[in-house]
Amino acid sequence: MAGRIRRSDIDELRARISIVDVVGEHVTLKNAGVGSMKGLCPFHDERTPSFHVRPAVGRYHCFGCGEDGDAFQFVMAMDHTSFAETVERFAAQLGYTLHYEDGKPQEETSGRLRLLEASRAAETFFQEQLLTPAAALGQQFLGERGFDLAAAQRFGVGYAPASFEALKQHLRGKGFTEAELLSAGLLSEGQRGSYDRFRGRLIWPIRDVAGATVGFGARRLSDDDKGPKYLNSPETPIFRKSQVLYGLDLAKRDIAKGHEAVVVEGYTDVMACHLAGVTTAVATCGTAFGVDHIKVLRRVLGDVSTTDTRSLGRVIFTFDPDEAGQQAAARTFAEEQRFAAQTFVAVPPEGLDPCDLRLERGDDAVRKLVQQRRPLFEFMLRRIVAEHDLETVEGRVAAMRRAAPVLQSIRDRALSDGYVRTVAGWLGVGPDEVSRAVRQAGPRPTPTSDGAAPAHPPADVALQQLERDPASRLERDAVAALLQQPAVLGKDLAARGASAYIANPSLAVVRDGVLASFDAIEASDFSERVAETVPAEIVPLVRTLAMSPIPQGSAEGVKAYVRGVVSSLVDRDILRRKAEMLGSLQRLGASDPETAKRLQEQLVELERERRSLRSE
Repeated sequence: MAGRIRRSDIDELRARISIVDVVGEHVTLKNAGVGSMKGLCPFHDERTPSFHVRPAVGRYHCFGCGEDGDAFQFVMAMDHTSFAETVERFAAQLGYTLHYEDGKPQEETSGRLRLLEASRAAETFFQEQLLTPAAALGQQFLGERGFDLAAAQRFGVGYAPASFEALKQHLRGKGFTEAELLSAGLLSEGQRGSYDRFRGRLIWPIRDVAGATVGFGARRLSDDDKGPKYLNSPETPIFRKSQVLYGLDLAKRDIAKGHEAVVVEGYTDVMACHLAGVTTAVATCGTAFGVDHIKVLRRVLGDVSTTDTRSLGRVIFTFDPDEAGQQAAARTFAEEQRFAAQTFVAVPPEGLDPCDLRLERGDDAVRKLVQQRRPLFEFMLRRIVAEHDLETVEGRVAAMRRAAPVLQSIRDRALSDGYVRTVAGWLGVGPDEVSRAVRQAGPRPTPTSDGAAPAHPPADVALQQLERDPASRLERDAVAALLQQPAVLGKDLAARGASAYIANPSLAVVRDGVLASFDAIEASDFSERVAETVPAEIVPLVRTLAMSPIPQGSAEGVKAYVRGVVSSLVDRDILRRKAEMLGSLQRLGASDPETAKRLQEQLVELERERRSLRSE
């Protein structure tokens, strides 16, 4: 058994890994000043971005929930892998050979990496089987829906042989255990033992946002198959259907770039949309679109609240016009306020889903379907009105009361006022009556993941406390500058700043850590050296200060800012020392002329230092 991974290999991998690329697989990041990027936190719900990444330092920090770490810790948190698994995964991606320390126990792992490898091997096996004569029904199914071999390869479509042990024997031959294959959801357990879960079906690989295959969707091909039309992987350590969107690995870059996502209902619909040029299409995997899907999609969209509705992103849902589609729309609207983005509905003509629409009317019809979207709230208003008998007073009043909360939820006030008049026209009542019903309905609370009305995520407690007093703010900003930009300060100014008086007890401990680590002040991981020096309860404050954004947009601006705040701290310290000496002089009077003379000389030197500092 291999021992621990050598520290030198871990450090080498950490230096080679781009934390922006790693985090960017899950979060859309935007520039937040020199040396900093930000996006929506993947660890908690938020409407304004408080999650920051500093590429030069190789760390991330959320000022809302306090999550903090490097690229290894990010992957461990997102994918629930152990440290050893995470390091091994990065090494495999980079083609780096790891070395282990013999004689030491290897860290216990969850086996997740093995399950991912088994799923990837199964995907390859299924794809190879699609090219065999036994897959004729699968090939026919794809052809009848307008998908050629190139399309199948683009989406990794494969075929599971109509055998109870074909996949099992193949993967066992590659060294995977039966327990691993069961855990990955590739086998099912019966009275006579394990057997292939997918048999005689067309197979779609389901990948996470980073492109790792975590599960499969299987479509029935033969009438002899008495199973469900679509059979998906069960919940496993690597597959949570409520947290995965099919096609997101292919669509994420265009979603992030265009701030638009199209949510369709099935695997073939995603394929049809992408092939027609709608490359932002995704679908759920055997479950209704829910809260966890919204969290995933918002992070990729970079879905940030703003008062300018023109700059908001767009999420477009396709629903069938039948009753099931209407109910799906209602469920989606119930969670719509979780998006800052504008939400729309695209209803296919004559009940055609995007796949059938492309097959019957071509790629242009699919593109027009998305272009001819209408707001989700309008869709819901029309549905509400259609459910009531408008020939009666009772029906009109009931429809108005049902429509009022929907009208209240429209964030663009001009649009809201316009739809008040529109709904009034549909109902045959005056706009004032509808407006009164809207006011009586009250504001619609925005739900959070736990169902409660949300507030903006609180700022980091330590920083929030320091905001209350200008003197504490200066200390905070100066200590942050010492942690983040010691090279810009230079050793002389950094040393003077690190020796200055700090009144805040917690910041004083951080300052002491800076002094204790001063020999490493030119190291790229200086803030981490400080974090290793201070007591455990102060480490979160060090990490927060080290990641706090600097309010400047250029390198020259950063230089001027950090030198300015540290100089102000030193200037304040000089003023404090002068006050102490003047007090000592007053107390001495004429009783000790020698001491008085020495104090006066020190006062002159302090004033010289202060003038020199201000002239820099």
